[in-house]
Amino acid sequence: MTASLLPTEPFDLVIFGGTGDLAVRKLLPALYHRFVDGQIPASSRIVGVAREGLDDAGYRAQVRDAVEASVPQTVAATLDAFIGMIGYRSLDARKADGWEEFAAMVGEQPDHIRVFYLSTSPELFVDICERLGSFGLNGPRSRVVLEKPIGRDLASANAINDAVGRVFDESQTYRIDHYLGKETVQNLLALRFGNALFEPLWNSSHIDHVQITVAETVGVGHRAGYYDRAGALRDMVQNHILQLVCMVAMEPPSSLSPDAVRDEKLKVLRSLRPINSSNAGQFTVRGQYRAGAAEGQGVPGYFDELGSDQSKTETFVALKAEIGNWRWAGVPFYLRTGKRLPTRVSEIVVTFRQLPHSIFDPASGPLMPNRLTLRLQPDEGVKLWLTIKHPGPGGLRLRHVPLDMSFATAFGVQQPDAYERLILDVVRGNPTLFMRRDEVEAAWNWAGPILEAWEASGETPKPYTAGTWGPSAAVALIERDGRTWAEDAS
Repeated sequence: MTASLLPTEPFDLVIFGGTGDLAVRKLLPALYHRFVDGQIPASSRIVGVAREGLDDAGYRAQVRDAVEASVPQTVAATLDAFIGMIGYRSLDARKADGWEEFAAMVGEQPDHIRVFYLSTSPELFVDICERLGSFGLNGPRSRVVLEKPIGRDLASANAINDAVGRVFDESQTYRIDHYLGKETVQNLLALRFGNALFEPLWNSSHIDHVQITVAETVGVGHRAGYYDRAGALRDMVQNHILQLVCMVAMEPPSSLSPDAVRDEKLKVLRSLRPINSSNAGQFTVRGQYRAGAAEGQGVPGYFDELGSDQSKTETFVALKAEIGNWRWAGVPFYLRTGKRLPTRVSEIVVTFRQLPHSIFDPASGPLMPNRLTLRLQPDEGVKLWLTIKHPGPGGLRLRHVPLDMSFATAFGVQQPDAYERLILDVVRGNPTLFMRRDEVEAAWNWAGPILEAWEASGETPKPYTAGTWGPSAAVALIERDGRTWAEDAS
């Protein structure tokens, strides 16, 4: 048995927001997969908490439906055993009713590790943590998991972190970003630091630019109310995309210990060149989708889904970011994310510099720069684009082709969902793939002035038709530097 399949200690996992979309669609199916592989002891308990007036049987029926919808084939006896671990409590974070009984239930297993997963609106983080503290549920074997976004800006993020910190120590607090649990992101560490091929070239002398694309085909749908208060920068850039930037740009850590890795990520965040009112018009583009076509059918525009035409919230962002240190001086990081784009894809594209001199006849074909593409979703894998000779007689003809490693093909297994790894990392007390408080602060220090610049400008987001790659200004952002968005993301 490999180390990755070793079981955890028995634990109690309490999911606040247990009837919500994240819990039903992601967390509970992820836990089922880990149970099937023998990593969750049968004595563990999983408790959903929400305001709905359900009982254990009603919630178990919901969980069963969710797992069967997510997992193509389930074994009846195994699913029954998993469902037997599930419980439910109806609680309101802002009311006292039921909390004493809930605390007594959690206290029935005093030796268990306790994980409180806050899959709720950030506005409830403080209330829930204060309740947990008042009933003594924040002991040394307790951990709390905070879903993003943590605050709307630096001030609100600090307020949340201060309040949570009065109940749970920093060592007990896990700020989750599920992108860091993806296999491809962790493989970036292995590629960079486990191979002599890449790290000597991983600098401004050899890399021309980096692109990070996180594209969704869906609109805001039933999340329109939340999304209109957040927008693409808060929802994706300040957390997910900046964490990907850190993984690409960080210096080699002294080890893979949690703080060694997070120290290097923090240095990247603090090295980002400011974008503010003086240069936001030059380095940022924001857009908002209008009615169009996605995945072969007509779809409504953002105003239609929101039910209002007064919003200035961006559903698309493109940015040119720069890192002010010796390794990355002069290397732009082009970042883009949006909804209602043509393809669902998340990927990192590292483009190396063009050869300084070609010995080949121009008739042989163009010499394209080498590219390393790391695909996070939907089909996780790595491509290294190289120039080779096209086989056959008739002269030397150059071709630009990828060495393509699909994880599913190479390893013959379905890659686990990011939450499968991250939840068990919390149980094991391993914070490596979670954000430290100073990382959150550094990310807001960079993102906050962008939001303020947009607000001060009074400009509305540029419209783009659903099913396209955002406003034309996003193309101009990169093409005025003589570059184009990578074909891999189209």
